Amino acid sequence: MSIAVIGAGKWGQAIKFALSFKNDVVITSRKERKIKDFVSLQTALDKKHLIIVISAQQINEWLEKNFRYKKDQKILVASKGIDTKSKKFLNEIFERYVPPQNLSFLTGPSFAAEVMKALPTAVVINSVSKNTAEEFASFFPKFIKTYISDDVIGAEICGAYKNIIAIASGICDGLELGNNARASLIARGLVEMQRFGKYFGAKEETFLGLSGAGDLFLTASSKLSRNYRVGFSLAKDKKLNDILHELGEVAEGVYTVNAVYAIAQKYSVYIPIATEVWHILQGKKPQKSLETLLEN
Repeated sequence: MSIAVIGAGKWGQAIKFALSFKNDVVITSRKERKIKDFVSLQTALDKKHLIIVISAQQINEWLEKNFRYKKDQKILVASKGIDTKSKKFLNEIFERYVPPQNLSFLTGPSFAAEVMKALPTAVVINSVSKNTAEEFASFFPKFIKTYISDDVIGAEICGAYKNIIAIASGICDGLELGNNARASLIARGLVEMQRFGKYFGAKEETFLGLSGAGDLFLTASSKLSRNYRVGFSLAKDKKLNDILHELGEVAEGVYTVNAVYAIAQKYSVYIPIATEVWHILQGKKPQKSLETLLEN
């Protein structure tokens, strides 16, 4: 198949690498890059199958400025997050432009660096259309096992929320609280994700599978995770702006937590870990947040 990846960061390049085993794949981004098969945005948008790998906070504006849906075009969204300005999930934003049956969302444990080495992993293609999910699943190489699911909102919440818990986990390790504390935090983080998702009708099994537990365990326990590294540095009293500058990449959890916190406040959903991450990003000392979590 002829496919275009839109977004040429590390994750976009990793997806392009993986799909190129079985397909002709081009790639594009806002700035021209000297990488193989790089094309103009217009050339990419003419492809029938698009993989979107743009920062979640830029997607709304990007769609407004650049996207005009072509008949029968199919989209796989590989971005994860919740739009902070509108407080909308990505599927809600995309469905303004693309019929839901032609949309799918990629989730699961998949660090770009390991995909680029062709190391084995498993992912989930989530769509209201089984045919669309199966079509995108068929594009992946043998070293990536694909599953399909129709729980789009559950997948969206897992992909967004796990980044917040990863920040908390990084803080935990930065404070040198130990393995017991990190395991407890991640386990309770999974419960919290599920509670948040249940309010929006997500399926329980989604949180126990690759999209939920799988991606959470990965992102919240490795220094390959940008969000984990943000949390670790916060625990070492580094300033958030300095951390993000040094990171040089987008850590979606820093922005998604604002949306999650606002949504939870609006609908009275109990999210103690995400709440403390929000407070820490507002300037609260991590040790104080630890005391709050242990007391309540």
